[in-house]
Amino acid sequence: MILHNFIKHHGNVQNWFAVGFVVIVLALSPSLASAQASKRNIVLLVSDDHSPDLGVYGNPVIQTPNLDALANDGVIFNNAYATTASCSASRSVILSGLQNHRNGQYGHYHDFHRFLTWDHIKTLPVLLREGGYRTARAGKFHVGTEETYSFDETLPSPERSSVIMAEGISDFINEKDERPFFLYFATNDPHRGARRKDDGTIAGLDDVDTPDDFGNLSEGASNIDNISYDPADVIVPDFLPDTPMTRIELAAYYQAVSRMDKGFGKVIEILKKSGKYDDTLIIYMSDHGIAFPGAKTTTYDAGLNAPLIVRHPDNAKRGTQNDAMLSWVDITPTILDFAGLAEPSYNMQIMLTPISQQMEETHGLHGRSFLSVLDQTQPEGWDEIYASHTFHEIQMYYPMRVVRGRKYKLIWNIAHDLPYPAAADLWESPTWQRIYRQGGETMFGPRTVDEYMHRPEFELFDIENDPLESNNLAYDPVYSEILEVHKTKIREFQRTTQDPWLLKWTYE
Repeated sequence: MILHNFIKHHGNVQNWFAVGFVVIVLALSPSLASAQASKRNIVLLVSDDHSPDLGVYGNPVIQTPNLDALANDGVIFNNAYATTASCSASRSVILSGLQNHRNGQYGHYHDFHRFLTWDHIKTLPVLLREGGYRTARAGKFHVGTEETYSFDETLPSPERSSVIMAEGISDFINEKDERPFFLYFATNDPHRGARRKDDGTIAGLDDVDTPDDFGNLSEGASNIDNISYDPADVIVPDFLPDTPMTRIELAAYYQAVSRMDKGFGKVIEILKKSGKYDDTLIIYMSDHGIAFPGAKTTTYDAGLNAPLIVRHPDNAKRGTQNDAMLSWVDITPTILDFAGLAEPSYNMQIMLTPISQQMEETHGLHGRSFLSVLDQTQPEGWDEIYASHTFHEIQMYYPMRVVRGRKYKLIWNIAHDLPYPAAADLWESPTWQRIYRQGGETMFGPRTVDEYMHRPEFELFDIENDPLESNNLAYDPVYSEILEVHKTKIREFQRTTQDPWLLKWTYE
């Protein structure tokens, strides 16, 4: 476009040296040229602890008309996975394109946890700004530091009022500026909130009768027309026990999801009123799965599998479903691809000889763009994902590395000698405590309490026939070759992604 305009305005001047100069400049600066040429915007919508619980994902009870409408105007991905079911760590992956064991954000950023992304990492907002975009964020940030994940603007962000939060983006969207924009809009919903008793006080651990409110009673939520649900109507996923308390907490979660949906609907409304909707790439995703034991902080599918809806302005096909297996490391490469910007590359930072000698001197991002397969339903070559979890809260050290294909899934519990650590809000939830207090042999979904808390070194599942991951095949001699194949896959994944925990294979 720049070259076209140059020739148009200077075609009557036979200054081909100047034209050649422009061509050389564009060749040397493809990122800036592409960003200026496209003039198309990017909106990344991220919810907190949301599993694929939407009408378009087959839940007939939950009311999510706005995200359903977005899906009907875009593409639904049925096999999208976080790399870690932990908020800060996952968001660092989304915004860097690097597994958290490489970017340094091993766990939570806030409070005493204080995990930080390495300051040499070129994150998505920084790359987009350098490529000619103006950038803004609204809502949950939860990664550090501010300089590493630098945005031009931070917009008003009411804690649980995503509709009000959406109203705060209008000026940014409608700003008279020729540059395209990148908006990162992240809600706190449907994250757990607090266990508030009728008198407003917070319930203690011994109180197993007060459910979590999932933010439904938080300040700022009262001015939204909330949709409430009857616990008898909710759909209890198979990895949870079907108890009255589970249903009560799921009903609260459903309400938070519907409130979140209204906020995202407001964002779409503002985009349409501004005339920017048709020139905008819109991605909706969650950082990871639902905040219940057996999902969040685990590497079971209930924790890693999350919704992903993509609305590309150029796609001819609408309302389609795509079965490609995607990972959150693919988000940054996809957005950079859309913007026409080059991906960053990094030098190896591990100096420990036993593992550094196995690794390449330089590496790029850990994912790849999926723009080329958006209009397909079953694209080839998208049949495997990897996951890496190390921390959630600072006291929750439990590194796991995972390879998941369409048939088999292997989890390597590196610190398997330790009891599996529980996040504070999941541990105190009455959904868990009411089962936990019945004893170690009590079933919590597909496994006993003891099996949940004490895990073997390897967990191998025939995910095709055992989607609940209930039958560990790792120690069955029949599957010994399959186990070794998948161990090799994990080691290679660690090698190519600069994982310091690769060293653990050599420990006795």
